[in-house]
Amino acid sequence: MTATETKPTAPAPERRSGELTLRELLRWMWRQLTSMRIALILLLLLALAAVPGSLVPQERVDSLKAGEWKKAHETLTPVYEKLGIFNVYGSPWFAAIYVLLVVSLLGCIIPRSLVYLRALRAQPPAAPRNLARMPSHASYATTEPAEVVLERARTVLARKRYRLRRESDGTTVSAERGYLRELGNLVFHLAVLVVLVGFALGSLFGFKGGVILVQGQPFANNLTQYDDFVPGSLFDPDGMDPFSFTVNHFDVDWLTSGPRAGMARGFNADLSYTEQPGGPDKQYDLRVNHPLTIGGTELFLIGHGYAPVVTVRDGQGNVAASGPVVFLPMGPDLFSFGVIKAPDAKPGQIGLEGYFYPTFANVDGDPVNLGGNDVNPLLSLNVYTGDLNLDSGAAQSVYTLDKSKATAVSGDDGKPLRLSLAPGDTVQLPDGLGSVTFDKVVSWQRIQISHTPGKDIALLGVVLALLGLMGSLFIRSRRVWLRVTEGDDGTLVEIAALDRSGGADTDAVLSSLVSALQEPSPDRKEKA
Repeated sequence: MTATETKPTAPAPERRSGELTLRELLRWMWRQLTSMRIALILLLLLALAAVPGSLVPQERVDSLKAGEWKKAHETLTPVYEKLGIFNVYGSPWFAAIYVLLVVSLLGCIIPRSLVYLRALRAQPPAAPRNLARMPSHASYATTEPAEVVLERARTVLARKRYRLRRESDGTTVSAERGYLRELGNLVFHLAVLVVLVGFALGSLFGFKGGVILVQGQPFANNLTQYDDFVPGSLFDPDGMDPFSFTVNHFDVDWLTSGPRAGMARGFNADLSYTEQPGGPDKQYDLRVNHPLTIGGTELFLIGHGYAPVVTVRDGQGNVAASGPVVFLPMGPDLFSFGVIKAPDAKPGQIGLEGYFYPTFANVDGDPVNLGGNDVNPLLSLNVYTGDLNLDSGAAQSVYTLDKSKATAVSGDDGKPLRLSLAPGDTVQLPDGLGSVTFDKVVSWQRIQISHTPGKDIALLGVVLALLGLMGSLFIRSRRVWLRVTEGDDGTLVEIAALDRSGGADTDAVLSSLVSALQEPSPDRKEKA
């Protein structure tokens, strides 16, 4: 092969009919994503994706309830954990729907806004050649000159807020109104985007935490004080509001009669708080759905229960554990479960596990709870001794008792010992283990503390959505044309109307317009 010869090249593959190139495929995908139909589908998917977050307890919202749900549904828990059901709003699939919806709305709003701006600058369309072919049309004859009819038509339409076309032939009038209808549609879709941005800002820069406080226990707003804390991805702890508060008193309004007697119908927490260290004390009546706002942080009252005050003495008579212990309610009647740990007891650690009855009663030999009010409180506890595995290094919840290395204490009958204590009671444990005293009952309150910087933006989006929806529903987009034709017998006036939004009564519009055009002017009335 010489230097001037070239190597033969293979012919390019022929393109099949209907086959898309990569660029055309991407353009088609973009058009589909930014269509109104896909935006509505994604909005529906986002609403459906949020359903598991309201049905299944979320770890980022209430880790205690999420843990209880996992224990009660051991079969579903592994599946739900893989799907991210316990953290729906932080899962990748929820974020994918969220991002796609934002992109779809942007791709839908921006082109429509440009079209709308061009439509605002454009004149109303010229009158069709044959107005009688329009769905709604009317005509009448008059002896008035064409110029008089045209001038009156312009005046009447301008008074009705129609925008007029500048005609050059001198025989027609074209008018259009209802330009704000499309603006309402754009505002509504923009509002949805604003709401999404508001929620995104709250998720990125905000936080949500919870704390259970026994009545009278102070709280300072720093990370070490929280029982559970879920920060946003871009959360800065240095920006936390430096407030502190204490629940001084907690009142519950109990139902005393009817089928729900013993249930609570109202809660009231008397708080004292300071906005800055060393600042003046302020008071607030914290109730359900009436949060306290301090700076950019909100405090919500979301739960309450009882904390029995128990003193545990070991075999040497020393106090091994003392103070209020939070028991978690198992139902609306505040029948509660809890554990008490005495790791410093000698000769062996002591663990207590059992139930708290706010209103205890013995019905046919079975213990029952009759209501949430602490009318007749009782503690029913099993006793364990040995190694409670507190020094293993593994994190252990204060609401669970590791009994793997401990043994149950037996009573005189050889059965597991069960203590039944009313306030003021003291029971000696067998084998010289010590004693347990039920001193009194105090209440605890669960306070949710959250900082959501994007909530005002989300609220603005909701208001804009309502305004845009009202505009798109109640503003009618109409076009009106009028043509005059002079003849030997007078002037023929033809009128046609078109409702672009559909469903409106254009015949009523025509009747009103014809009546206004045929009405004699004030000058003619005086001459008459």
